[in-house]
Amino acid sequence: MSVTIIRIGAERPIIENTLDRNRSALIDAVRGLSESDARRRLVASLTTPISLIKHAAAAERIWFQRFWANLDASECDGYSERDEGTFAVDAGESLSDVIAEFERASQLSRTIAAGFDLDDTKVNPVEGELSMRWTLLAMIEEFARHAGHADILREQIEAGPVIPLPG
Repeated sequence: MSVTIIRIGAERPIIENTLDRNRSALIDAVRGLSESDARRRLVASLTTPISLIKHAAAAERIWFQRFWANLDASECDGYSERDEGTFAVDAGESLSDVIAEFERASQLSRTIAAGFDLDDTKVNPVEGELSMRWTLLAMIEEFARHAGHADILREQIEAGPVIPLPG
């Protein structure tokens, strides 16, 4: 999915557009992988292409549903704890299911964020006082980093067996 780039104008649309472009880049990096490739573990951590999308959906819930909308975990539309469970993908979940989950969580995040000004703040028990601006920028950073991870994983998957470099 391609998101048009906004390069000029007011700050908020540029920030929101950049966040949406990073959400899209993360999805694009894994879309089209086979179910087995989406679950391939190529690094020591729990990071797989599908788990990156699952984690991103949880990050949306943690920051927008839990923190900004003040919902209890039981009121969220999926997993929203700050732990390694954000990477857990059930065996019955397909890549398209997890992408759809991330897209739904992202849409709800957009709706929640729209109810706040960029300068609105709340106190987080771990990070302290945070603004909506900080949250949006933190999500840009989070999804850009994970899109890069997904790009590297996809490159490894598509390259096949690793050939050692000489010397």
